[in-house]
Amino acid sequence: MKTLLSISALLFTIMLMQMGTTALGPLDTLSAIELGFSNTEIGVIGGSHFLGFLIGCLGSPLLVKRVGHARAYCVTAALSIVAILLHPVVTYFWAWCIFRIITGIAIATSYTSVESWLNAKLTNSNRGRFFGIYRIIDMTGALVAQAMISVLVPAYFLSYTMLAILVCLSLLPLGLTKSVQPAMPETQKINVFFAFQISPLAALGVLTVGATGSALRMIGPLFAYELAFTPTQIGIFLSLPLIAGMIIQMPIAYLAERATPRQLIGSLSMATIFICVAFTLIEAETIFGIKTIFILVFIFGLTTMPLYSLSAIHANNQTKEQDMTMLSASLIFLFGVGAIISPVIASYLIEHFGPNSMFTYFAVLHVMLLGYTAYRARIRPLDIPLRPYIYIPRTSLFIAKTIKGLRRRPHKS
Repeated sequence: MKTLLSISALLFTIMLMQMGTTALGPLDTLSAIELGFSNTEIGVIGGSHFLGFLIGCLGSPLLVKRVGHARAYCVTAALSIVAILLHPVVTYFWAWCIFRIITGIAIATSYTSVESWLNAKLTNSNRGRFFGIYRIIDMTGALVAQAMISVLVPAYFLSYTMLAILVCLSLLPLGLTKSVQPAMPETQKINVFFAFQISPLAALGVLTVGATGSALRMIGPLFAYELAFTPTQIGIFLSLPLIAGMIIQMPIAYLAERATPRQLIGSLSMATIFICVAFTLIEAETIFGIKTIFILVFIFGLTTMPLYSLSAIHANNQTKEQDMTMLSASLIFLFGVGAIISPVIASYLIEHFGPNSMFTYFAVLHVMLLGYTAYRARIRPLDIPLRPYIYIPRTSLFIAKTIKGLRRRPHKS
């Protein structure tokens, strides 16, 4: 209980940041539709967010090392507040791209600051447990943010002001905490293609997750708008994959004790293909009184949300402990590459081939992942002990410490 109280300020900080910045993506998409932006421009705006996120993931450790955790967070949070407030003031495509790059950098820096601070306060014996609490708080903030879309009016100054206020409030817990800031570890030179050298399958898995997750998050509102969804229905559509992701963690942890990450990646990828095909083939509007698309997108969340963690664990199982931080940074880079490009592709496909083409695109990505999984299983059989599954966030490289702590514990073969 004492440990939980000591990290409570960090938990509240990240939840408020999540609520303010996660809602910005779908709000921008709906606002851009209202302002007459083209679908391709909407995709580029979504990709700009992940470009900023990637820059922040790679550069924020240097900033935190230079000025400290709290100051690094405050500086980038202040910049993101300005960027959010400028959206309804400067309604130009190029300006919104710049604003989203800034907020992407802020999100990455906030995670780097909070997660490294959190890591320093925890030990190997309790790190996994309290990081689990941290991820629940984090995902709760993201879930509330998606639900807010049902009440935020697109292209309206008050809507953006509400998001800026949430980010402002996130400064209070961090500014008032009595917790002493930890010293930063020495930064390492990053080899962004290290994951390919260790596990090409894990690299492709993370690229696929980046491509599907970013497109659903940024272009999902456009998909729902094209299907004439109401704002409330759009909020439900965006929230369901996150709810599914929270639900699936325990079942996946159970299965991970009985199957290898590679087997689970292949199985989940195959299930994702069937779900994506169902989006284009099932014509019934409702099933048991529930919108068919809601059911399908919920199952889509069940099959795709664990893939990043499984890919990272698969690669970490084959990595020396001293190289795990390098691997984590490399995976983040690959995730960012997929996330930057995919919203542009998805928005282009929707504009020219209709909304269901987005899930056809997802199906193609997972066909490639499934085929490569089968190929790697044939040419490189694995004989390694099964390790516990943990939900690995797609944020800072400091999460590698959590995996290190788990790997030091004995495991049952």
